[in-house]
Amino acid sequence: MSSPQNESPVNPLPPVVVALFLVITGAEVAFDLGARGILGGPGAVGWRLEAIQRYAFSGEILNWMLSSGQFPAEHLIRFVTYPFIHAGFTHAMIGGVMLLALGKMVGEVMGNIATLAIFVASSIGGALAYGLILNSPVPLIGAFPPVYGLIGAFTYLLWVRLGQMGAQQIRAFSLIAMLLGLQLLFGLVFGSTNDWVADLGGFVVGLVLSLFLVPGGWTKILSLLRRE
Repeated sequence: MSSPQNESPVNPLPPVVVALFLVITGAEVAFDLGARGILGGPGAVGWRLEAIQRYAFSGEILNWMLSSGQFPAEHLIRFVTYPFIHAGFTHAMIGGVMLLALGKMVGEVMGNIATLAIFVASSIGGALAYGLILNSPVPLIGAFPPVYGLIGAFTYLLWVRLGQMGAQQIRAFSLIAMLLGLQLLFGLVFGSTNDWVADLGGFVVGLVLSLFLVPGGWTKILSLLRRE
């Protein structure tokens, strides 16, 4: 048994969250150093643009795949690679910090595999929402759709917790309401973007997937189905 004096006052982050954060920050550091000419030589100046062209999600490419019936791996991979490419350092750091905070809360309850599943599924769901609902030529980049998926998972956990406490469960949606409100405000001040569609798609996927991935969730769903 470990001594209380030897226990860390801060719970460690789930390894999968740390790994995702390191990929995001590692890519951003490489892009930044390349743009400054510190890493990779003259050709590194265009690393970010090249990564966007090769790995960002494109609604136009999705439309082409659906119309042609062809789904090459080089384009399918875009559904899960775009969260690791950002427009700049600030964009990447905000997404990374949100990933650490929400990933910690979700990962400590659901575990590493479930957290990774939510991240990946929300990335795909956010991209599909962006590509199918909108007709935008602007590529989708950034970690926010899967981060919003983690917000969806956190919302479900909070919903359950508030129910156990006998409190108003609608309060669980206060975080997503606040974030969408801030996005609307920033859009009015600095110009509107359509990324919120992908963010909302990621949130819905994370929320729904949590019903099955939360400990005991699948058993509860089967129990409800059997009662019907």
